[in-house]
Amino acid sequence: MAALVLAPLTGIIADDDSPSTPSPSKKGAAGQTMGVEKALRESGASWNYNWQPQPKAPLPEGVEFVPMIWGKRDLPAIDQVQGNVLLGFNEPDREKQSNISVEEALEIWPKLEATKMRLGSPSPAGGPARVGGWLDRFMTGAKERGYRVDFVCVHWYGENYDPTAAVNNLKKYLTEVYERYQKPVWLTEFAISKHDKGLPATLAEQQAFMEKALPMLDSLPFLERYSWFVFGFNKKGGPQNWYLLDANNELSEIGKTYSTASQAKK
Repeated sequence: MAALVLAPLTGIIADDDSPSTPSPSKKGAAGQTMGVEKALRESGASWNYNWQPQPKAPLPEGVEFVPMIWGKRDLPAIDQVQGNVLLGFNEPDREKQSNISVEEALEIWPKLEATKMRLGSPSPAGGPARVGGWLDRFMTGAKERGYRVDFVCVHWYGENYDPTAAVNNLKKYLTEVYERYQKPVWLTEFAISKHDKGLPATLAEQQAFMEKALPMLDSLPFLERYSWFVFGFNKKGGPQNWYLLDANNELSEIGKTYSTASQAKK
């Protein structure tokens, strides 16, 4: 295993034998539609992804697009991806997402390595540090085969709406991932939500959590980047409480909190 070092002037941890990716801030935006350039600038995001290999809208200067090979559907486009960083498969452990077995993922991984880009692991829906879980088996197989995985991608959705408890739970979750794999971590989706149970957090609860969570995330030395879910608008109706944009592609109330919370005191 390569030693971990701090990439100069960036605060980013990188493997000493893999390319580092400077970033002015950790904050990102998950989601992309036309007409969001102004909101992206105001959000303070330094990077953006859209679960696809190519951008679908122009980005403002200073915002990096990070491509993703979401699943097997994107393999035909892998020769066209551009940039310094490539994200692996999205929630391969879920049937309704990329739905890829560990064995399939390991067979495909050399195609991602061939891009010569810095590679983020597949991001499971949950349990990334669980022994014998999807990601644990993938990382074990990758190590056995000598495959390169430069950082670990994870998602987190907390069901405890108390902001202090939620932040502590998130920090513990991320720390366990880092300690398990000893690689930098990207948190590519997060929020507090029981949406599968029909119990979304209120706007005030999301804001209180975000105001405490972002300074914590900014302070974690092994966490390279994070991105709230989701940089978009709830076109289906219902709760808007975790969507960072409103119907006019302006920052929503929670979006405005996202733009400033990382500047708050811990």
